[in-house]
Amino acid sequence: MLTAASTDGQIVAACRAGDQDAWRALIARFDRYILGIIRHGYRVPEQDAEDVFQEIFVKAYRRLDDLRSDDAIGPWLAGIARHTCLSRMRTRIAEPAEHVDHPSDADAGMDLVERAMDVDAALQQLPEACREILERFFRLEQPYSQIAQELSLPPGTVASRISRCLSRLRAELEGRDQPVGASGQTS
Repeated sequence: MLTAASTDGQIVAACRAGDQDAWRALIARFDRYILGIIRHGYRVPEQDAEDVFQEIFVKAYRRLDDLRSDDAIGPWLAGIARHTCLSRMRTRIAEPAEHVDHPSDADAGMDLVERAMDVDAALQQLPEACREILERFFRLEQPYSQIAQELSLPPGTVASRISRCLSRLRAELEGRDQPVGASGQTS
């Protein structure tokens, strides 16, 4: 049975086993991340964003066996999102000049996507306890009180662990010299 504390790898393993609840959990875990890539990284128009989002998760469903490491689902989904958005951009009918983004806007969006992928990859390098508390707080947006209750910790401990784990995440990010690829591996 999956819980909010389930790792990405556990959720993916359940998806591979055909668990439909696991698919819902996977989508819920990564929906904001993927929508951020779609809307901010590639500036897909709002009216197309939901279609692109669904297309990404349909591709993920069909190609889940291509994923080399279940724990690398975040960067892998980001890669699918990138390819899907680029494909959509290539096939889209030319827009009127006043609606075309400036190259600097697209570059800024790509920088955000690359930073998000770097953060996700760095997060995967942290100890399980750090990944869990940071994911609960930032991805799942759980308040301190809920995290404290579910992990049987005092609320003050939750705050100090989040701070300590953020410092470890920052150190991991500062040690990265190479960008992260779609498979979650550095080049």
